[in-house]
Amino acid sequence: MRNKQPKLAPPYAAETKDTRLAGTFEVLVPVEGRNKPHKVPLQFSSLKEAEAWLHSSEGKDMVQDILAEARKG
Repeated sequence: MRNKQPKLAPPYAAETKDTRLAGTFEVLVPVEGRNKPHKVPLQFSSLKEAEAWLHSSEGKDMVQDILAEARKG
């Protein structure tokens, strides 16, 4: 029997919980060893726009940078 290793959830877009930025969306990146996901420092006006950025080359590069920084530190 194989031991299954838990995997991290993929990055996702969600509505911002900050009331100062109500009505905007942000991208969150789950990081191993952290209870809360890491926030990408950008705000988007719609969920569709946030998801499009996440799947763009710029978004993929930023997610990889966040994960690399988390592994270092």
